[in-house]
Amino acid sequence: MAGAPMLQLQFMPAAELAGQASLGPDGVLGAACFGIEPPASLAALDLPLACVRVAPLCAGATPPVAAVCEVWTTAAPLRRGEHGRLRYRCSEEILFGTLSIPVADAEPVAANMAPAMQRAAERAYAELFAAVEALGFPHLLRVWNHVPDINGRSAGLEHYRLFNIGRQDAFLAFDRQIAGASVPAASALGAQDGSALVVYCMAARRPAAALENPRQISAYDYPRDYGPRAPTFSRANLARIDGQSVLFISGTASIVGHQTQHAGDAAMQTRETLRNIEALLQQAARRGAAGLRLEHLHYKVYVRHAHDLPLVRAELERAAGGGARVLYLQADVCRADLLVEIEAVAFPAEPESPC
Repeated sequence: MAGAPMLQLQFMPAAELAGQASLGPDGVLGAACFGIEPPASLAALDLPLACVRVAPLCAGATPPVAAVCEVWTTAAPLRRGEHGRLRYRCSEEILFGTLSIPVADAEPVAANMAPAMQRAAERAYAELFAAVEALGFPHLLRVWNHVPDINGRSAGLEHYRLFNIGRQDAFLAFDRQIAGASVPAASALGAQDGSALVVYCMAARRPAAALENPRQISAYDYPRDYGPRAPTFSRANLARIDGQSVLFISGTASIVGHQTQHAGDAAMQTRETLRNIEALLQQAARRGAAGLRLEHLHYKVYVRHAHDLPLVRAELERAAGGGARVLYLQADVCRADLLVEIEAVAFPAEPESPC
């Protein structure tokens, strides 16, 4: 029989992680904490911890959950360290790293007069690439980006578009492909803290298989309608880590081709988003990750307006069942006409060995 997975994902109240109620600290690869005021006690855990100021949406929770964590654990031996501003823990095969770049004083990688958000993105990715290459984990599998005031504007451009320029500049500076098989899965959401760009990632010694969605134009091929530079990410990545398959599904929204669908309708946007995720599961099956269905995934769901949560939740539960593992968060999405974005992780079952 196939053994228990090495890498696992859990969602839990931040207070539980801070108290180590169910986890040994040596088993935590890294974590992200979502809340307006994360518990100060988390800092004592000596973990790579991304603190993201977005509000959890936990309808009906008593008392209300102030902060929730996304916690990555593994049974593999771990070591920890810092490389510049990147804090990390790693096994022999995978690294979890976090960094935070203050936007206002982000120095450019090279002398230029670019807007601060663009400089911050370029600096964040330059430091990230330098670290993972030096540490021997050169292949980015998944990157999470939280962009302050993502739909705001500076120097005549939306912050998300400035972020895309800076990110791509760093890819090019480090001779990284900006399209095709080696582009990482990613997401970019807003954050209520306007002072820092928060980035966290998974990186590996071996490359993953990038997946695209036949219902959508690849993000890196978007027309210039969406900014001077296209976003640099794949729709999903199928990785092999410690003998285990892991499917990282990027932030996914109600987009067909390259155009937003169902403007103003959160329920229909959720349905369209789930169709896109199902299309990615079909692509993963063609790469050997067969049998995955919506109810097998771990979800993070970003809702722009808290009052849309019941609609979004109902659609997800209708499609994936009431027992789905879901973390709901309130955050701005990269396009102003998008009301919801969903990302997911799956651990495809390994075939059982014959007795």
